[in-house]
Amino acid sequence: MFKITNSNTSNRERTREVNNLTILRARNIDKNYGDKEVLKNISFDISGGERIGLVGFNGAGKTTLANIIYGITLPDKGTIETGKESFKVGYLLQSVDYNVSDFHQDNMTSEFLEITSELGLKKVNSWENEHFSHLSGGEKLKIALANIWVSNPDILILDEPTNHLDLQGVRWLINQLKGYKGTVIIISHDRYFLDQTVSKIYELANKKLTIFDGNYTEYRIEKKKRYEEQLHQYDVQQKYKERIEGQITQLKQWAGKAHRTMREQEGFKEFHGVKAKKMDRSIKSKMKRLNMELEKNKVERPSEEKKVQFQFNAGDKRGKRMIEAKQLTKKFANRTLFQDSYFFINYGERVGIVGPNGSGKSTLIKMLLEKESISDGDIWKSSSLKMAYLSQDVADMPLNKSVIDSLGLTNREEIFHARTTLANMGMKEEKINQPIQTLSLGERTRVKLTKMLIQEHDLLILDEPTNHLDLPSREQLEETLSQFTGAMLIVSHDYYFLNKLCDTLLVIEDDKIKRIEMSLEQYETKKNMSADEGKKQLEEQLLRLDTEITAVISELSLLTPDSDRYQELDKQFLALTSKKKQLLAIE
Repeated sequence: MFKITNSNTSNRERTREVNNLTILRARNIDKNYGDKEVLKNISFDISGGERIGLVGFNGAGKTTLANIIYGITLPDKGTIETGKESFKVGYLLQSVDYNVSDFHQDNMTSEFLEITSELGLKKVNSWENEHFSHLSGGEKLKIALANIWVSNPDILILDEPTNHLDLQGVRWLINQLKGYKGTVIIISHDRYFLDQTVSKIYELANKKLTIFDGNYTEYRIEKKKRYEEQLHQYDVQQKYKERIEGQITQLKQWAGKAHRTMREQEGFKEFHGVKAKKMDRSIKSKMKRLNMELEKNKVERPSEEKKVQFQFNAGDKRGKRMIEAKQLTKKFANRTLFQDSYFFINYGERVGIVGPNGSGKSTLIKMLLEKESISDGDIWKSSSLKMAYLSQDVADMPLNKSVIDSLGLTNREEIFHARTTLANMGMKEEKINQPIQTLSLGERTRVKLTKMLIQEHDLLILDEPTNHLDLPSREQLEETLSQFTGAMLIVSHDYYFLNKLCDTLLVIEDDKIKRIEMSLEQYETKKNMSADEGKKQLEEQLLRLDTEITAVISELSLLTPDSDRYQELDKQFLALTSKKKQLLAIE
């Protein structure tokens, strides 16, 4: 144990001094689970006030390292030292599973109640025990977060803190972390959240830890730069090696010829013998120089990041209506989630469902799937509609069945397709025949996605699809879904994911479901704008659209309807006029 000493300095100087001091040291940490080596020779220092993002593929050892720092897991080798005797670590676990007994009205301090209120949970102290026994995932997480926050830990470890938080909760947590004086370690696959909260990235890969300065986006840029630099150095070294080995091969050929000539030509033995020995010495010298160079400055070929592949199939019915809700109402006892709501979804549209925790996002999905009753109103669905649903709950899978058995496949071709799909998503062959209960949460999500991938669908209903997926898998899923020609209905806390994929929103607010013809970023901007600012921006957008429409009409007038360019411009014209109609509706 090493000590931190206090000096008689001002509060501001002391804060700066503490923030520069090392509060935790990890040295030569190894951790194995049976024959599986998870961490090898991991060392790092953590200073006061640092904001660290811990990233890596599923199974890379992130939670294991967090458990070692917290103290609930011991390393097989190495040490963790802290800067003081009463060192406190606050740990928000990835799977929040607290009992009602963990929350008593007696220990609900004013600070705790203030935090839960800011997170959108009103009057927690007046909740009955019955309420605590039916908490949603988001409500559990918010209460757990508030409970940990008021304990004022030296290091705060947050394992996937945004998995069940609504946008209000995410914004609150981002703002709180900016003002938090302690050290924070965040395990997260939420790129937006990491960009807003951390200034250093710890990457776990191949049992090793690599440290990068900056937030997630800066880390990705720097990692790519390091990969390209190492690949260049490796290529240079390989060319040098090939050149030297070529010279050695040539010398060996010459030396062999000299040895043969010496044996064959009796009168030139001495001359060719000297020549052969000289070449032998040159070969040994070059071999020695090459080996020394490789030993001293050997550059390994950088390992490429694992590629995760998704591919969804869809029919081609774009533009046609698939779902329409009229006067839709949902009530539970005395509580109304939404009422008298109207919305529609067309084939090919990408729609995000937005609303605070408890507003009815998952309930709406269940109503569309006919797993929840309608209190009033009606939902019409096309008779030819083919839907696929990915729930956020991975606990609803048959835990004792193997991966293949859980998919319910009997056709040999389908089984082969499923195995190929799982492999493309990074699932190792030996995992496919294991029971579901032995898989990580991320691996279980991949199995669920596989079930959707092997069939053709018109509508993908995705409830928190990125939960438990590692960052590369999220980015690949995002890229693949952007190419999907069918319709999507998405509930997600992942701001980047939702904003990139969805250009239309179903917003649940004020007891209504409202269809909004804009992206999440546009919607958030509009909400935060004054009326005059919003009107000015809308006028500018309409002006730009009018200019584009005029340009398209001008070019169309010069073409014949049978030309490819005419068809292309005609589609562009329809898209522009549709966008203008949407903006005029907002106005």
